[in-house]
Amino acid sequence: MKRIAALILLASLSANVLAFEPFVVSDIRIDGLSRISAGTVYNYLPISKGERLTTDEAQRAIRALYQTNFFSDVEMDRQGNILVIKVVERPSIAKLTIRGNHDIKTDDLKKGLKSIGLAEGQTFDRLALDRVQQELITQYYNRGKYNVSVIPHVTRLDRNRVAIDLEIREGKVAKIKELNIVGNHAFTDKQIEKNFESGTTNWMSWYSKNDQYSSDKLSGDLTKLQSYYMDRGYADFAVDSSQVTISPDKQAMYITADVKEGAIYKVSKVHLLGDLILPKVMHSIVNAWVKPGNLFNRQAVENSTKGIKAVLADMGYAYAKVDTIPKLDKKNRTVDVTLYVQPGHRIYVRRVIFQGNTHTEDEVLRREMRQLEGSWYSQAAIDRSKIRLQRLGFFKKVKISKTRVPGTVDQVDINVKVEEQSAGSLMFGVGYSQYSGMILSGSVSENNFLGTGDRFSVGAQRSNYYTQINASYYNPALTENGIGLGYNVSLSKADYSSLGSQYASYSNSTRSFATTLGIPISDFQGINMSLGLSSTKINTYSGYTPQVLIDYQNAIGHQTIHSWTGSVGWTYDTRNSYWAATRGGLLSATVDGALPGSTVQYWRFTGEANHYWPVGGGFVLYLDGQVGYGNTYGNQTYSRTFGQYVAGQKYDYPFWQNYYAGGVRDVRGFQDNTLGPRVCAGINSTTGKAVQPDANGNCNSSYYYYAQPIGGAFKVLGTAEVYLPLPFLKNIDTARVSLFMDVGNAYRNFQSFSTKQLDASYGISLHWRAPIGPLIISLAQPFRTQPGDSHYEERIQFTFGSQF
Repeated sequence: MKRIAALILLASLSANVLAFEPFVVSDIRIDGLSRISAGTVYNYLPISKGERLTTDEAQRAIRALYQTNFFSDVEMDRQGNILVIKVVERPSIAKLTIRGNHDIKTDDLKKGLKSIGLAEGQTFDRLALDRVQQELITQYYNRGKYNVSVIPHVTRLDRNRVAIDLEIREGKVAKIKELNIVGNHAFTDKQIEKNFESGTTNWMSWYSKNDQYSSDKLSGDLTKLQSYYMDRGYADFAVDSSQVTISPDKQAMYITADVKEGAIYKVSKVHLLGDLILPKVMHSIVNAWVKPGNLFNRQAVENSTKGIKAVLADMGYAYAKVDTIPKLDKKNRTVDVTLYVQPGHRIYVRRVIFQGNTHTEDEVLRREMRQLEGSWYSQAAIDRSKIRLQRLGFFKKVKISKTRVPGTVDQVDINVKVEEQSAGSLMFGVGYSQYSGMILSGSVSENNFLGTGDRFSVGAQRSNYYTQINASYYNPALTENGIGLGYNVSLSKADYSSLGSQYASYSNSTRSFATTLGIPISDFQGINMSLGLSSTKINTYSGYTPQVLIDYQNAIGHQTIHSWTGSVGWTYDTRNSYWAATRGGLLSATVDGALPGSTVQYWRFTGEANHYWPVGGGFVLYLDGQVGYGNTYGNQTYSRTFGQYVAGQKYDYPFWQNYYAGGVRDVRGFQDNTLGPRVCAGINSTTGKAVQPDANGNCNSSYYYYAQPIGGAFKVLGTAEVYLPLPFLKNIDTARVSLFMDVGNAYRNFQSFSTKQLDASYGISLHWRAPIGPLIISLAQPFRTQPGDSHYEERIQFTFGSQF
């Protein structure tokens, strides 16, 4: 066919050249142009004035003009010594419409069509349209749609233009009716096909689409099949052939793969050759994965090569190669594995170049970089730099690449390309929790203030018992070594009496100011310190507030408590994600309190340790432990004894700083803050002392039937959680489901602690990053309780919306 087309083209070119004797061209005239300029034609024309024109050269000129795809016809004529070129322009594409496509987005289709010259404003070429038609059909075939048809409609318009309408009828995806593996004896079909993307219809096919045939999916599955065997000792495994047949109606697919398992091989020897920069380190890496006597495992060999490359890349050998050479001894069924190391040139970084940061200053990005200019290339430093940039929250995407410096063999430039996103927000939110009720919040925040990376925010929050207004400013890079300085001012008011028996009945209002200092120790840990002052006014209500709290306030002799506050905190964070971590953990310890000169001098310690472990199959184990302890210090002169305060001893820990337990973020299955010590309101008219709750937590008081939780100076909490790999929640950054067990409680003080008084629950929980804010729903069942806890059990708990 190609030879026939070539002959036809040659014949047409010869016919379009008027027979003439060679002559010298005195001038060139072009007839028939309307849209294309004469200058454009002259640029492609291999003939100039003053040159001698022969028939062969004329044919070459016609071919050159045809190859531009601007013209559908070209003829040459002669008037005296003037060369006359008559052309017929191809029409331009005035409009391109694509309809009927669902699997492939219209924008993606138009980009592909434009790359081959089929786009609005381009010259129309019928051959290009035919190629597009066949390419689209091929793409749909790869998606398993064999009933597809692509029908082009070309409509002639005025001024030598056309409108193209591509009508796509996708049809239905062919379903896999049979998937057969032939020749497998060591493993069952079920074992082999466990991780296949392709398969016959099952109850999850509506979601996984595994029964929809795709040649790309099948190719990937055959690769997985080979890996499955070669990772289990079958070093000479091979897929001999694969056949795919389709039913006459093009709706059913039948797949057969013939395999040759071969024998099981063991590793006989492991050789590490080449230029070994760190022989001991490299040998230890290989020995950790590939050992003589073990079954051959291709994945283990690949892990060895990756480990060696990673070590070399961190030392500056950015383009190191490690070639794997397995030598099979079929007689003894052993494999001799040789790893040949070629480090190449040691590379250092000439420049770090930032692109895409139109708002954020270069300095903000540069201070997050752990790969420095002028130093040896380090892949670990680059990887860490990317994580630090992503955690800023200023960018949608961060891409870091390297390019060789022209003319050198040992230099690269690091290109950091970012796509900025808004780091500020004007937010109005509505949330709800069973503890706080309706929550209204509003804030103005900017985490990248004027492109400097500084954080500034002003916000307010209102619920049925709580009101808060605060403002803060933080500069995370006050000094070159990353010390940060910030300020925070806050006004809050809480009326716990509106919560009934869920909380001790009193109210307070607090004004505070603090300055904070952040000191980084490493990429994973840092220290935070703060110094400030606060003023808290506490209102108690006779007969409604538990008497022990009223006595405490009377002992202090002040309704308003003034405090100089200070804190020191340490964190060590190795989690791979803030929201949906799957590995790593968090360690934190904070000591804070009221400094000397405060109305009540106290200190408290709060610590937490948690960790995530991937345990295989998509399951993630999470363990968390928390502890809190507070006490007073100094020469304070009152203490509680038998429900009263007497002079000569120091204060108890202040009740407004008590720890509480229970709730959707604590020990689930119990109402928020209801576990731990409880007391009654009112005075017993007979004894003159505070009403004491009975064994069931009842008060038998005319004010409150149930005892009121008041918290305590000591708290412990533990959580064990398993996150589930649900197929309909593949994106764990959006939602996660887990099974959990919580245990914990609050105690009056450390001396009151007893494991027998720990409450516990188990259940299932959903965490969802909904558009309205984080949503947490838990279904919990308490299985270990204390007397009186039954009044505060809550099986279903939820909270949503962001709190400022």
